Amino acid sequence: MSAEYPSKQEQRRLQMSDIARLAGVSVSTVSRALSGSRLVNDETRQRITELARSLNYSINLGAQNLRLQKNNTVAVVVPFDAQSRQHISDPFFLSIVGAIADELTDRGIDMLLSRVDAERLDLAAQIIDSGKATGLLVIGQWRHHDQLNDMAARKLPVVVWGAQMPQQLYCNVGGDNRLGGDLATRHLLDAGRRHIAFLGDAELPEVMMRRAGYWDALERAGQPRTPGLELKAPFDVSSGRAAMERFFAEHRAIDGVVACSDLLALQAIQVLRSLGREVPADVAVCGYDDMPLAAYCDPPLTSVHQPVAQAGAQLVEQLMALLNGQTALPVTLPVHLVVRQSAP
Repeated sequence: MSAEYPSKQEQRRLQMSDIARLAGVSVSTVSRALSGSRLVNDETRQRITELARSLNYSINLGAQNLRLQKNNTVAVVVPFDAQSRQHISDPFFLSIVGAIADELTDRGIDMLLSRVDAERLDLAAQIIDSGKATGLLVIGQWRHHDQLNDMAARKLPVVVWGAQMPQQLYCNVGGDNRLGGDLATRHLLDAGRRHIAFLGDAELPEVMMRRAGYWDALERAGQPRTPGLELKAPFDVSSGRAAMERFFAEHRAIDGVVACSDLLALQAIQVLRSLGREVPADVAVCGYDDMPLAAYCDPPLTSVHQPVAQAGAQLVEQLMALLNGQTALPVTLPVHLVVRQSAP
């Protein structure tokens, strides 16, 4: 006598019944919650979603909606990190979100912009679990590469702007950060600068790679690494000003600066001037990202250029590959140094 196994539809129904029993609600409420219905309050929806995830509930509502052409939305997640304090108004965030929006619009796809706590990047998965979007584009790994790996292990369609990391399961698109740090430092060394500071939080993967490039250039030039010339500067310039003032006041020998964003570089110029030092005569300053403002500040800023428009296109392209059941491999985009008057 042959055994009869439940169909996939029956298995899903059983799982939904389990969720309903554990959540203390009806099966119809579970169905509404997992489809993103507004008839279910936020607290109940979150409880049901977490139970569904813990039971490995097999319906991927995002993919289902895409197949049924009910949902044509991609979520762009910009995490908020309480330590680095990089706000969504940061010029780089605005530029890359704009590039993604342009690419999605060209493809006829809607965009949902969302913020999550960078300490809980896994919360971004709820956007897919609830059916609000078919896929995720996350801007930055922050300090939780492991949470992104967990999302990839669940086969969620997620692509991340950031650095390629060891044992990485998710797809990322990012600039060549190590080369960028090398280019900026090498340029300052070639200009005769010998006491070069590094500004940025190397606990963040992209900044860590830029610092590695900074170290590469120093090593090739026979210059020692000097930890005292590295400042763990947050991206939010207002919160880091006092630390930067102390740093430059204590290190008067500094004659070059590699900053991990254009905003950090511009603040460094302001602080140096307040201490009576001229840029570039006394201290040459390089930024990172080459945002449009870099060409118009005083003095115009030498900066590592990241191809933001290409980045937006590649992020969307890799996500579309995942949504179509294809393999999406990490992409490293080329960077180059744009020389202006802050470090001629």
